[in-house]
Amino acid sequence: VRDADSTLYLFGTVHFLRPTTAWETPRVTEAFDSADLLVLEVADPEDQTAVAPLIQQYGMSPDVRLSGLLTGDELAGLDAAARTLGGDAAQLDGMRPWLAGVALSASVLVKAGYDPGSGVDMVLRSRALAAGRPVEGLESPETQIRMLAGFPEAGQLTFLRRTLEEFDNAMVGPDRLVEAWAAGDVEAVEALAVMPMRRDSELVYQSVLVQRNMRWTDQIESLLQGAGTAFIAVGILHLVGDDSVPAMLEARGVAVSTAP
Repeated sequence: VRDADSTLYLFGTVHFLRPTTAWETPRVTEAFDSADLLVLEVADPEDQTAVAPLIQQYGMSPDVRLSGLLTGDELAGLDAAARTLGGDAAQLDGMRPWLAGVALSASVLVKAGYDPGSGVDMVLRSRALAAGRPVEGLESPETQIRMLAGFPEAGQLTFLRRTLEEFDNAMVGPDRLVEAWAAGDVEAVEALAVMPMRRDSELVYQSVLVQRNMRWTDQIESLLQGAGTAFIAVGILHLVGDDSVPAMLEARGVAVSTAP
């Protein structure tokens, strides 16, 4: 995205990757090295001093426990899933459904060799900080956590139940998505992740993608009004499809082109 005195590179990332996944090309390196600012979804995704109290506030439910919301069979499935990851259902019982689902999903990825520290965002952040380059975020950890916690309980339970139903095959989707992303197959990324999200829940699609994309587009337009070069790295799902950040920029008359 360019104007007379600004160049903004939009780069789609995957937050969890196996350390062996090759993703950086000379074109990506050149664009990143030319930037004087790195912009991520959150400036410091691993800031536990900020995240821990938010998880306690928005993710824990001491009064309404999972054991009172799930059926006996579902609790057995939760326990079986947790035990394969080294825990048990009792350790998850005080979590709200959204947090239990996220925790299980993340644990499956980690057990399969995916590592948030190897995710593109964290690699680029470390590199920018080492070079003395500023790192900014498009939103705060609280914004992200409040979004997840704000879904109706019925929707949270649906998410948790689907996570349990798909637990045994949980790596098929991420592996296929990473393969499509690493190959630069934008259409496949949309078909594998964006379209199914919308089919499953219009509310989730609007909250997780569309509304955030609109806010980010506003911020990117503000950056464009300044001068300099910025490398903006956000999850790949935000950069594909009709409601993506590039599509929204183009709808506002901003020219977006594939970087040479």
